[in-house]
Amino acid sequence: MDDPLVVHTPGDREIVLSRLFEAPARLVFAAFTQPELLVRWYGARGWSLVECDVDLRVGGRWRFVSRGPEGTRMVQAGAYRQIEPPHRLVCTELFDDQSYPGETLVSHEFSELAGRTTVTTTLLYATPEGRDIVLRYPMTRGVGQSFTRLAELLRSTTTTGGEQR
Repeated sequence: MDDPLVVHTPGDREIVLSRLFEAPARLVFAAFTQPELLVRWYGARGWSLVECDVDLRVGGRWRFVSRGPEGTRMVQAGAYRQIEPPHRLVCTELFDDQSYPGETLVSHEFSELAGRTTVTTTLLYATPEGRDIVLRYPMTRGVGQSFTRLAELLRSTTTTGGEQR
């Protein structure tokens, strides 16, 4: 049984998402930062990452192009602000056709205990209105589905291909 995605809204501009994965932090961090892994899990059911550019250095940029149902296209990009493998990854995020104002600050914390890793993602929006708009979208369902795909990838990575826990 997959661990569910837990969602909190501690402040008027924040959404905090957390989920436990059955894999060490170094593998989970790699899945968030290596294009060859990102394309295998990133996106809700029915969506796929068709372009994935990662310049993993402070100040480096990232850009993801996803394709969804009926050819729907979604582009998001940003810059890396903090990189501390395998514990912390902080970047900005902006969508090409964003419906709310400003850049979002995205902080991923990877906390490992006994070979299992909890990912806690804090999304800090530019305005309370932006956060409220995002909460009306099916974002948490999409992230939940994406994280289920990540859990499956991590399960296969830790049991095959010489990468053992």
